[in-house]
Amino acid sequence: MNKKKLHVKTGDTVKVIAGDDRGKTGRITAVNIEKQRVTVEGINMVTKHAKPSAKNPQGGISKMEAPIHASNVALVDSKSGETIKVGRRKNSEGKTERYSKKSGEVI
Repeated sequence: MNKKKLHVKTGDTVKVIAGDDRGKTGRITAVNIEKQRVTVEGINMVTKHAKPSAKNPQGGISKMEAPIHASNVALVDSKSGETIKVGRRKNSEGKTERYSKKSGEVI
């Protein structure tokens, strides 16, 4: 499988556009490029059952974030607060930069 760049990076604020958590926003904490999945803070919470062990003698049930597909999130513009589409272009030094297709500003 070829590694394609995603429209979002770790640290970006995104809005979920599909799924059970549609409409919620959060910060990306992890990105898996191979599987094209992102983990978003407070989104797609799943329940994990921990068996008692020496490290965790109590055991119990804990909630944690599960990854969601990158196509189900849209980047949120920091200035306007609206969702935006991301484009890539070369700047004057020849380095690739991300920009907002709506406003044309560099992200």
